[in-house]
Amino acid sequence: VRIRFPSLVHSAMSGEEEENAAELKIGDEFLKAKCLMNCEVSLILEHKYEQLQQVSEDPMNQVSQVFEKSLQYVKRFSRYKNPDAVRQVREILSRHQLTEFELCVLGNLCPETAEEAVAMVPSLKTKGRAHSDEAIEKMLNDLSLVKRFE
Repeated sequence: VRIRFPSLVHSAMSGEEEENAAELKIGDEFLKAKCLMNCEVSLILEHKYEQLQQVSEDPMNQVSQVFEKSLQYVKRFSRYKNPDAVRQVREILSRHQLTEFELCVLGNLCPETAEEAVAMVPSLKTKGRAHSDEAIEKMLNDLSLVKRFE
């Protein structure tokens, strides 16, 4: 998986490598940024939507089309709906020394096996910080328990 951001990709003439998410070469701006899973964004947008409803009798006057579509998207693709479950997912994934990017990819896509997880996030097997298949399976099992009891 390659992610390209035209404003951030360095010219080939500069001698620097381009971004590659599979190798966690996504730029310092993204490595240091706080990432949110779809389920976390959903909770935030739902809260904001409720606030807007309280302010106006017609909430659609206060909500832009972009806001509405964004809310629909994250609600549709959120694997976890319960706020407690969302917190548990972040806690479980945080215990495994994942980057924010890795945490969000795994939290959003919910792979079922270590093989799937590594296919989605190849950096899990990066030299020097490689996670064992057993550790990945344990992490995925913990996530499946949260989903099962949600």
